[in-house]
Amino acid sequence: MPFYIFGKNYICKQGKALICLYKWEIPGVKTTNKQQNNCMKTVDDFNFKGKQALIRVDFNVPLDKDLKVTDANRIEAAKPTIEKILEDGGSVVLMSHLGRPEGREEKFSLKHVVSKVAEVVGVEPKFVNDCIGDEVKAAADDLEPGEILLLENLRYHKEEKAGDEDFAKKLSELGDIYVNDAFGTAHRAHASTTVVAKFFEDKCFGYLLAKEIKSLDKVLHSKEKPVTAVLGGAKVSSKITVIENILDKIDNLIIGGGMTYTFILAKGGKIGNSLVEEDKQELALEILKKAEEKNVQVHLPVDSVIADSFSEEANTKIEKVDAIPDGWMGLDVGPDTLKNFEAVIKESKIILWNGPLGVFEMDKFSKGTIELGHAIANATKNGAFSLVGGGDSVAAVKKFGFEDKVSYVSTGGGAMLEMLEGKSLPGIAAISQ
Repeated sequence: MPFYIFGKNYICKQGKALICLYKWEIPGVKTTNKQQNNCMKTVDDFNFKGKQALIRVDFNVPLDKDLKVTDANRIEAAKPTIEKILEDGGSVVLMSHLGRPEGREEKFSLKHVVSKVAEVVGVEPKFVNDCIGDEVKAAADDLEPGEILLLENLRYHKEEKAGDEDFAKKLSELGDIYVNDAFGTAHRAHASTTVVAKFFEDKCFGYLLAKEIKSLDKVLHSKEKPVTAVLGGAKVSSKITVIENILDKIDNLIIGGGMTYTFILAKGGKIGNSLVEEDKQELALEILKKAEEKNVQVHLPVDSVIADSFSEEANTKIEKVDAIPDGWMGLDVGPDTLKNFEAVIKESKIILWNGPLGVFEMDKFSKGTIELGHAIANATKNGAFSLVGGGDSVAAVKKFGFEDKVSYVSTGGGAMLEMLEGKSLPGIAAISQ
């Protein structure tokens, strides 16, 4: 049974007779009336028997000093899409970037991930030391059903990031069907994520990208209430567009992390030496006013774990969040705040978590983030839908063992934020158009 993005704001399963009944909306994709009458396709809409799929994956994985993969999550996330195509009787050409190479740098070669791909997928990929050219085309042409070819790092060519059309056309010659399964790069208008799609009549989303869209859509267009967004991080300025875009869609806004203190200072509190954006106080007050107008309950910390220096060795104590003495700084939320936040999370049906509540990298200031994780995990266990996204939040759920206790952990920090901001993502729009 194939997945379709159809109707209004969701992905669902449908049989052979497919009717698009309503105007559909996808976060970050602006659609025309003609597109609204079409249904978005995933790999389930194709039989790949005798076909070769060119898949944009995100194998930008961390490597240790011996150039061994230390975290295979992104490879594992691509596995279902690859397996589906191989099981159909098709072949697969995988393309990805790795790091930010300046030219051809050995440490950024994708040959270092070949063994991990073989371990995860169960098929040893063939590898070529480039992504375009006669040798690459010959290797792609020689693939048999059930085989995988992994191309060298796309970013060895400056044309990739430039979105060069000729480069994209050469990539397109390596497959019959284009599949985008790289959410982490969907917000980049690069040759392999966007431009290449124009050369294919048959193109679709992989399972991972479809899940990302579905999960964000569930948060942004949920009929279940209440919807709670937890936003942390250092700066109000980095989250302002997100906040403005989601205020119409949420019931509760929990604010934590360093940006807490800009709000507290704006409200007339004393924040000592806490992190603050002095020039964003008016902006913070505007956010609070807009939230009130839209009947969104804003939950700010009421107490903080404060320290006399930014270190594990610092002296600490609990203080009211608006009464932090000079020479001290807030580095985590306090116990009263946690009680308040946990009560809100417990009643929530949809939860978005983007940003930690404190400096969780230091054990001394990790309790707030850990307890928030427990609260979200418990709410999820009791039927809530929880989406975690953003680099620090994802790092926190992995570090403290919540990865399998929430509904979904997004694979793309920047892409997720841009979708939350309401921006059009080129990699998604290229498939939908």
